[in-house]
Parts: sequence; structure tokens; C-alpha cells
Amino acid sequence: MKEKELACLMQVSAEDRPELKRLLQELILEGRIQVNRRGRYSVPDGKPVIGTFIGHPRGFGFVEVEGRKDDLYIPSAKTKGAFHQDTVEVRLLGGFPGGRQEAEVVRILARGMTGVVGTYQQNKSFGFVIPDNSRFGRDIFVPGEKAGGAVSGSKVIVAVTDYGGPGKSPEGRVAEILGHINDPGVDILSIVKSCGIPDAFPPEALSEAERAADRPGGKASAPDRAAAGEELSSRLDLRELPMVTIDGEDAKDLDDAVSLYRKDGQYHLGVHIADVSHYVKEGSALDAEALRRGTSVYLADRVIPMLPHVLSNGVCSLNAGEDRLALSCLMTLNGQGEVTDYTIAPSVIRVKERMTYTCVAAILEKDGPEESARYESLVPMLRDMARLSGLIRERRHQRGAVDFDFPESRIRLDENGRPTQILPQQRNTATRLIEDFMLLANETVAQHFYWLQTPFLYRTHETPEQDKMRALAAFVHGLGYSMKVGQEEVHPKELQKLLERA
Repeated sequence: MKEKELACLMQVSAEDRPELKRLLQELILEGRIQVNRRGRYSVPDGKPVIGTFIGHPRGFGFVEVEGRKDDLYIPSAKTKGAFHQDTVEVRLLGGFPGGRQEAEVVRILARGMTGVVGTYQQNKSFGFVIPDNSRFGRDIFVPGEKAGGAVSGSKVIVAVTDYGGPGKSPEGRVAEILGHINDPGVDILSIVKSCGIPDAFPPEALSEAERAADRPGGKASAPDRAAAGEELSSRLDLRELPMVTIDGEDAKDLDDAVSLYRKDGQYHLGVHIADVSHYVKEGSALDAEALRRGTSVYLADRVIPMLPHVLSNGVCSLNAGEDRLALSCLMTLNGQGEVTDYTIAPSVIRVKERMTYTCVAAILEKDGPEESARYESLVPMLRDMARLSGLIRERRHQRGAVDFDFPESRIRLDENGRPTQILPQQRNTATRLIEDFMLLANETVAQHFYWLQTPFLYRTHETPEQDKMRALAAFVHGLGYSMKVGQEEVHPKELQKLLERA
């Protein structure tokens, strides 16, 4: 509770409020109570506080504690030699209303960075590695016999053998030489290694991926054809629907497709997502590796996939002309763009064409003759998609949806992998169309599970903090704009109107 609430509860007079404030501060410094940035006091739960140390180049740091909203501040004199990403136990110290809770490191439970990527610098009989990540905070001493052939300018991974202490640098040995800092591609490789992104799959995961690709719905080798037929017969057969993928020119893994036809004045929209769960079974080596990676990583010159290529670019990619297993959300919409009925089901699909945002935009915005001729049979569907997208977007706008429309960038590389241009990635009719359809499918699936009252993982945007909204309202008022801030929360329409007027 806040100081004012404590004073009321304890019946502290106005004259004694300064004394209460002094006592509270004393208890904070003793670690017996704590206060957050909103001025609310509480008693520590008494359990050891364990978290991840986040280093700062200037020597101090922060500790991220799971379940705690605000990080703990660790003064430079209280780090106990902790380095970036170490797991530490801390003791809470003082803090101030409006400020950050302070703490000191009591114990280092586990080292987080045992291998550090950096640039090797050779001296006479020894060398140093300057870490790429400045949060590590210290250069690493490398004895001459442990340099592993590195020369000045080598980009290396150094294995830390001694984390040093007061007046003593950390020490290590060169475990791997990535190349010279001027070699093409070494910068990207350094980022991959620094972030701990796995660039190779374990043998057991690769073996599982090969076997999974041979399952019904995959390559369907001869012995499996009967099983494949049984698997396909249990799914909605949507292979005759006019269906396309629309992605960027350089997209490799095509994981979603869209279909649309009109009947009796209604739109029948399908959003189809590759059914990865058919190939990646819970608890398998593939599942464990996908969990470890978390996502595919898109870099300037490459993609590091979450799943082996035989899946991500093969049977789990909705390639044109190939039968693929999918999860489909089939929605019926009226002339106002409102969903009146839907079906969510496993399916088997066959994409007619692999299209790009640029190509679809040329058809819809410029009536490009070359593109329109090439995709003549699909042009009516694409135009219906554009009309439906407009209806869906208008309904979202009426609800108060906020579209920030931030520009994105695309990096163009030469044949050696060196950047030559950074170009704006413009949104167009095609990108908005796909955004609208994907959002609608997400909303439909979310509503489906909401009404089932089944535990479900929802993707949400938290309501902005009232203090921040009031500060924003005061700021824009000084610029001649107005924004209503209610007692509970700001309605999205207020932000929408502000963006439209600004």
C-alpha cells in the first residue's frame, strides 16, 4: 500500500507524517520492506530472490526476476563479480518512491556466458579478446599458448576459464576462429554465435525430420500410400478451391495460403496454415529442438529455420501444385464484412499459384497488363479479396483499432553479401489484404475457444498505464490536440483519432 494509506490505517497525524516517512525509509534500507516505482510498500516474501544479471558497460547492472514487473538495480559495488547473463541470488536493499528497487548480489549460482564472441588483439606474448557484447564489461586475457592461431583482427569465440576478480581480468582460451573482421559474412556469423542461435540441427532431430517427411501427407512412399489415403480421407478436401500464397519475393517457407469465392451474395474466405503438428510430435527430438530455438531467425543474408529444411522448405511449405496438410479456418462473411459462420478443421489443400506482394499490388493498384495476363484466372478472386479486405478494415476501424503503419526496411546485398542499399519496405494493397485476413482468422479462432470456455493462449496487447496516458494527454494538449482519459482506461478510439489528426 502507499504511504498515505499506511498513515490512514495507522491513524498517523499530519504532524507525524515526516516521521513515518523517515521510518519507512529506514526499513527499506534494512531490507525489511520494499517499495516500487509507484510508491507502494510491501514486505519481501522471505524467499531467496533469484534472477538473471543484465550487465552494463559502466559496471552496474540489473537483475531480471521472473514474475516481477520491474528489474532490480545493482550498484557497481554490489555485483560481487557477476557478469552478463549470470544466474544470481540477490538481497533487496533500499529504494525510493518513483525510483527502482535496489539489491545486491549475494551469490553467483551459474555462469551465463561461458563462450564469448569478440575481436582478438595480439600483444607481444599474449592477447586480449574485446567482446562484441559490451554488456560483458571486461576484456578477456588470453595467454599466448592459448590463442589457437588467432591474429589481430580475428573474430573468435573465447572459452572463459577464469572470471577474474578485483584488479584481475577474466582469462580464457580461443575455442574457435570465425574469420577476420574484414571477411565477407563474418559479421553475420558473429551475430549468430553471439546470440547463441543454433546453426546446425542435432542428428536425432534430422533423422526424425526425414522420417516425418515420409509420413502420410509427406512424400508418401509406396508402402505408405494406403495410410496416406486414410489420413487424407479424414480431412476436409479443399484441393479444388482457388487458393494462393502471397509473400515477399525472397520468402522460402510458405506457411499460409488464402482462398476466396462468392456465392449468394456472401464471401467464403479461407485462411490455411501448414499443419506442422502432423510432422512434429510432442516430446520428440524435433519438438525439443523447436522449443530450444523458439522461432526462425531472419538475418540480412540468410534464414536460420526453426525446423530442418526438409520440413520448413519441404512438406511444411505450401508450395504451388503440391498436396499439403493444413489447418483451415473457413469463414462466411456477409456484404458488410461480418463473419456469420465458420468452420475450423484439418484439411488437405493444393495451392494454385505462389504470388508475391509486388505482383498482387501491381494487379490491384495499377492493373498491370503483364501480371494480369499471367494470372488471368485469378484476377477476379484477387479483386474480390481487395473488396473484402476493405470491408474488414472498415469494421475494425469502427471498433477503434489503432494502425501505427510503421515503415519497415529491406537490405539489398551484393554477390559477396555486403549491404549496398537499405530500402523502405512499403505496405501496399496486397500486404494489407493478408494482414486483414490473418487478423480475422485469429479473431475467429480466439472467439471459438472463448465460447468453448477452454483454456487457450491468447495474443493480446495490454492496456497502456493510466499514468503514461495522462502524461501523453498533457503533452499533446500543449501541441493543440486533445485526448480523453477516463478513470479506468483510454478507449482505443481516442488514440485512433489522435493519430488521424496528427
